[in-house]
Amino acid sequence: MHAVIPYVIASLLFALGVYGVLRRRNAIMVLMAVELMLNAINLILVAADATVRATLTGVQAESWAYPVPEPKSGAIFALFVIVLAAAEVGVGLAIVLQYYRLHRDVVIDEVGLDQHDHEKQVTG
Repeated sequence: MHAVIPYVIASLLFALGVYGVLRRRNAIMVLMAVELMLNAINLILVAADATVRATLTGVQAESWAYPVPEPKSGAIFALFVIVLAAAEVGVGLAIVLQYYRLHRDVVIDEVGLDQHDHEKQVTG
């Protein structure tokens, strides 16, 4: 497989995620778009690790400017991004569910950042 293909696919996934964050009004769809961007980053990390390893095959380790990288370091970083994404989903869904319980709506354009908005709605 050519080395450019994963980068192109990852850039398309990331662009689709950015479009979803900027254009969607539903909070759940925005969270899904952020997950799509994080998965694109994972693809780039793994592809970059494989590309660098394939490029450096046969090069003496003493001639590198940096210490010898750990094997599969791109996959290790991708694992950290997956953990971050899981935490983001947990916290994001908790916030969205709490907002839905209070307002019966999850449209992002109408979210008020002022604490007094909720007090005005409760008191009438």
